[in-house]
Amino acid sequence: MVAGATVAGAMVVDATVVEATVAGEDERSHVNGFNAKADKVAKEFDEFLDGVIEEHMNRDNRHENDEKDFVDVLLEIQKQETVGFPIERISIKALILDAFAASTDTTYTVLEWAMTELLRHPELHDMHYLKAVIKETLRLHTPIPLLLPGISTKDVKINGYDIVEGTQVIINAWAIGRDPSSWERPEEFIPDRFLNNAIDFKGHNFEFIPFGSGRRICPGILLAMQIDELVLANLVHKFDWTLPGGASEKDLDMTESIGLTIHKSSPLIAVANQWCF
Repeated sequence: MVAGATVAGAMVVDATVVEATVAGEDERSHVNGFNAKADKVAKEFDEFLDGVIEEHMNRDNRHENDEKDFVDVLLEIQKQETVGFPIERISIKALILDAFAASTDTTYTVLEWAMTELLRHPELHDMHYLKAVIKETLRLHTPIPLLLPGISTKDVKINGYDIVEGTQVIINAWAIGRDPSSWERPEEFIPDRFLNNAIDFKGHNFEFIPFGSGRRICPGILLAMQIDELVLANLVHKFDWTLPGGASEKDLDMTESIGLTIHKSSPLIAVANQWCF
């Protein structure tokens, strides 16, 4: 158990209990060999990222007007110091890893939940629903239920709770997305709620923050959403989807797994039949 209190969609955590829990897990990980495996994967990732950076730095025939990718932009910022402070190589590797690794897990998670809900609600296959379907999927099936921890920078009182400076705070984005005080019929999948309003997931609407907000917002959000929209649009436009074995939408298992990312507890299995235009 972790000692703490729930405050307006956030959990204030007792750091002492967390440290003790983490220490116990660390001992078990050392015994079962998990730490050694994690170190090996981390080393392989580090070598791969070093190779990517070296490849970009050693390009000889690059013209000034050539299209630049994400790594090129980071290296240019490092060289010109345009942000006002030096960016170390390790920071560039961390940004690359965050942008791509973080977006990969959430991307396929959102796609699987979106396809599951579309199979349960076949009337929503119209293309004008695309962005609304993705937003509603993010609200109802928030891919990362507990956002990255933050630290309070000063003493503050919220809803009668005294939160002292230095307290670790974890935002429960899953609970916020299902808060009945913010959403009508929050347990139902209703993309129409996003058709005639400006609520977005970019961190400005605090009733809908599946990727966080402010400086700690997910750096891979744009990449993940572009892929989700493109893939979902193609899946819906080019194929007619059915469930195998004559199963109906009522047979779909909507149980959520437990973890840092919320997946379906049982993978979605569907049959694709190509549309004949």
